[in-house]
Order: sequence, then C-alpha cells, then structure tokens
Amino acid sequence: MEEQIRQALAVLKAGGIILYPTDTVWGIGCDATNAAAVAKIFALKRRDDAKSMIVLLDRPEQVVRWVRDVPAVAWELWEAADGATPLTLILPGGQGLAGNLLPPEKTVAIRLVQNEFCKRLIHKLGRPLVSTSANLSGATTPATYNEISDAIREGVDLAVAPEMEEATATHKSSSIIKLDTDGGFTIIRA
Repeated sequence: MEEQIRQALAVLKAGGIILYPTDTVWGIGCDATNAAAVAKIFALKRRDDAKSMIVLLDRPEQVVRWVRDVPAVAWELWEAADGATPLTLILPGGQGLAGNLLPPEKTVAIRLVQNEFCKRLIHKLGRPLVSTSANLSGATTPATYNEISDAIREGVDLAVAPEMEEATATHKSSSIIKLDTDGGFTIIRA
C-alpha cells in the first residue's frame, strides 16, 4: 500500500489526476485546491464544469478548514452515519478550494472517507481529494475496477492497483444531503 500511496502522492503534487478506490465506487481524483487538475477531470469525463464534484477528507476536524461555517447538524449527521452507507454533505460556504470546483453559490460536497488507502493518501497530501465516479458524464457508474472504461483508465496519470480496493467498499454511490445555513436540508440522493 505504501508504494501505491507514494506514487499517487507524486502524481497529485505534480497536478495530475488519478484513478483510485474509495469506500463507495472507484473515483477519479486530484488535489482539490488545484484548478488545472480539476479542469483535467472535467475534460476527461466530458462533463460540464457547472456540475460540482465531491471532495474527500480524512478526518472531521479538517472540515472547518474548507467550510466557512459548518452547520451544527452536519456533525450530528456524520456521527449518525453508520458507514454502511457513506454520507456526503453539501455545505454552504466552501473556501480555499479550486475556484472551478465550487459552484456560484460556493457550496462544497464533503465526504469523510472510511477507506484506509484514501485516508492515508489524503493525510499525506494535506489537502482534500476530489472524488467523482470513474465514468464519462452520463454513462453508468462502474461498481468495480473491471467495469471502468479504457477511455477513463488511459486518461488518468496513474491508475492505482486494483488490489487496493477494500472488501468493505459499498460499490454504490454515497447518500447526499444538502444543508442550508438556516438548518433546512434537501435529500439529493438516498
């Protein structure tokens, strides 16, 4: 695992993009503070850059660095999440991230990742990691490495070894809840 993390870290620090396992599905990722790297992902996926992408963090205390005012209910929701269904929260007041990662309203989608490979990689990177499904925009989300298209595999700077995928991966996308500053919420994906 350490060699895979070392290789991925070198690519991320150089502004590259990687294909990597998460606690949900395989993702395409980059340093979430690097606008040029974020643009590479939009281009690879053939995705409209008006659509947002998720960022992964390795521990809860990192959230306050990237979100201006974290709604109190966010902490309660993350604590209640059982891990069987990873939870992504869309929070108001994203800050410090690549400008092309944040929509005009400056919200940011954050998931506290459980996958050991991701946690260690994010910790060593010291910044959030972009996570978007490993498919072209509009195509079916691949559940496993073997389902990822050649276009995606060949379009990244590094594909992490398939054996880095953990047995605990859900092979389905996370639940997503959007929180408002006034305490309201919207379930985007259950």
